[in-house]
Amino acid sequence: MKIAVSAMADNMDAMVDARFGRCAYFVIVEVEGNKIKGYEVIKNPGVTAIGGAGIQAAQIVVGKGVDVVITGNVGPNAFRALSTAGIKIVAGVGGITVKDAIDRYLKGELKETSAPTTPGFGPSTMNPGARLGTGRGRFRGPPMECVCPNCGFKMTKQRRIPCAQSICPRCGTPMVRA
Repeated sequence: MKIAVSAMADNMDAMVDARFGRCAYFVIVEVEGNKIKGYEVIKNPGVTAIGGAGIQAAQIVVGKGVDVVITGNVGPNAFRALSTAGIKIVAGVGGITVKDAIDRYLKGELKETSAPTTPGFGPSTMNPGARLGTGRGRFRGPPMECVCPNCGFKMTKQRRIPCAQSICPRCGTPMVRA
């Protein structure tokens, strides 16, 4: 079985990236009988894509013959592409390493996602009358946090993803803004 994990760096000790389509790397792990046999790292070209990053990322993963994707969040286009290819999607994972995510999946602690975890982005999903600002000062403050109201687990809030759409990796409860 091959498991692809969206990762922030190029190794098994990297943290799981909350973004599927725009993650920096995919760590593709080969598993046989609940044992890790090896892994391959692929740099995600979708990280700099102007549009369609989720679909590009899904094409890469499908092309590698992956059976399962583990990520923080997945949008509707990537979800549809992965599901159509028969790939299981496990979303809502964050605050743990790639190796920990694989171990937890193999133990049955991470469950398959049945729907996209983020809305689509881009012109088709924007309010037609909306205008974007000049961007001055964006993202210059300290990072915001999401917290689990059930177990207290904290993780950094991802841009453009409300805390309520992030799922606590420890207990499965929707997160809230800290």
